[in-house]
Amino acid sequence: MPQGHIARKRFGQNFLSDANIIRKIVAAIAPRPGDLLVEIGPGLGALTEPLLAASEHLHVVEIDRDLIARLKEKHDPAHLTIHEGDALKFDFGTLGSPLRVVGNLPYNISTPILFHLAGYADQVRDMTFMLQKEVVDRMVAEPDTEAYGRLSVMLQYRFNMASLFDVPPGAFRPAPKVTSAIVYLQPKPAAECVCTDEALLGRIVTAAFGQRRKTLRNTLREWLKEEDFVALGIDPQARGETLGVADYVRMVSHLSSHTHSGAM
Repeated sequence: MPQGHIARKRFGQNFLSDANIIRKIVAAIAPRPGDLLVEIGPGLGALTEPLLAASEHLHVVEIDRDLIARLKEKHDPAHLTIHEGDALKFDFGTLGSPLRVVGNLPYNISTPILFHLAGYADQVRDMTFMLQKEVVDRMVAEPDTEAYGRLSVMLQYRFNMASLFDVPPGAFRPAPKVTSAIVYLQPKPAAECVCTDEALLGRIVTAAFGQRRKTLRNTLREWLKEEDFVALGIDPQARGETLGVADYVRMVSHLSSHTHSGAM
């Protein structure tokens, strides 16, 4: 195992070790001096070292005490600020803005972390992550495709996203059983995020994709009646995967301007 550290399954640890892939990721991030840069899960420092060299100061969020000890031993706190703990519970808002967030996210908690970070979108300049390719495919999926779902709608509402390139299992030690991918996220301007009730948007989207084979008439019966579908110009016989992000936002706007027991 690299540098004597045994990867821990409970932390979803797979350490990046391919020098060419590391250079490619750092080039995609393009760190500059003065960037307010935070790395989630620095691990053994494959990305940490080049990021620190280019940006002059780096924040890292790490949960593994052994890895934290290594980081403290190797780096001057004037250049590397270590935040000990779970990234899912970390308040990224305390770091200031505009934040640039990067990292090889633990695949076992990647979706919760993405939703957690979406809450800080107004303080973020951009985010570049390595994730399981299947998750990245879902993030950037188009409507009416198998990969399109709740993750697609909720993240596409808040971010412009692009899948940059794939990373093979052999680039890691230990090698995971899946292919990874690098994804880039940039928050949309506030003027484009016009949903009147984002919590309601989340509930509706979750319901629409909760039973993918059912029609919207069935999955959204708590909120939408026949006349609502008519007013929205949406076919109640359609399925959730056929609607774009704007369609779901229109639903929320419609519900917010009408009184429905299900919308309360």
